[in-house]
Amino acid sequence: MSHVAVLGAGSWGTAFAKVLGDAGRDVTIWSRRAAVAAGIRDHGRNPDYFPEVRLPERVTATVDAGTAIAGAEIVVLAVPSQTLRGNLAEWRSSLDSDATLVSLMKGIELGTTKRMSEVVVEAAGVPSDRVVVVSGPNLAPELAVGLPAATVVAGTDMRRATLVQGAITTPYMRPYTNDDVIGAELGGAVKNVIALAYGIAEAMGLGDNLKATLITRGLAETARLGVALGADPLTFAGLSGLGDLVGTCHSHFSRNRTFGERLGRGETLEQAQAAVGQTAEGVKSCLAIRDLARKNDVEMPITEQVERVCHEGADPREALTILMTRTTKAE
Repeated sequence: MSHVAVLGAGSWGTAFAKVLGDAGRDVTIWSRRAAVAAGIRDHGRNPDYFPEVRLPERVTATVDAGTAIAGAEIVVLAVPSQTLRGNLAEWRSSLDSDATLVSLMKGIELGTTKRMSEVVVEAAGVPSDRVVVVSGPNLAPELAVGLPAATVVAGTDMRRATLVQGAITTPYMRPYTNDDVIGAELGGAVKNVIALAYGIAEAMGLGDNLKATLITRGLAETARLGVALGADPLTFAGLSGLGDLVGTCHSHFSRNRTFGERLGRGETLEQAQAAVGQTAEGVKSCLAIRDLARKNDVEMPITEQVERVCHEGADPREALTILMTRTTKAE
């Protein structure tokens, strides 16, 4: 393998680059910010994310995407989901004709309601079998310091999925392959929305019973949407489903849970965004996921109420009342 390009120097992109480096790969990170690229290249540290973590010597950085991509057998996409299409329009001419494109994004595109792999196919002009999705309970701050984790590498071409699996296997990262791209992506996208609800419930002191209910019923509505779109329902019992959902809801490292906690304490969307700083994917994705569910005639009541709280100014207590007083039915 010549080298791997990681396009995006945020927390997840940086942590993933470290995994690749620790697995023995030569990695070039693309950063939009010159200071970040210089910090990684000259000092082996990302000054904006994990400045205390020393990156492997195999990891370097540049502000020129073409330089990062040139000759890369694997190109990892680690940018905010709503910016992916625009970025790929700039990068597609630099991609090797047979490069495997790896999506780390966990979101649904606003307007089109497309999954990230679908956006990659359209915007990069590549066949779907060249796209691989990595998704699982992979909190970047834990991976950055080498705490053990597992993940799913999903793709329709098992040769490419296995290639990526080998590229990220380390003593602290255990990847599993899967051919259910739809299920892996939906699990990663919807869990962010459920984590917002979990954070709201945590901040409001609504108890562990409700938090457990949000996880289980959130998983149920994720699976309903997945099955409607052709996913394997068993995927949602795995790492990219239940695993990612539990990790994101439970961890204080989770941006979406933290964002939800601020909403639950009465902050506005703008106040919560300013305080959290980084993108909470669920805030934007809840709109697209709601639209995708309606398009496919799938009920997603938790997602509906999170969207109302985030974008329609609904009181979280009112949203809870609506959820708790829905018509009773069989599980």
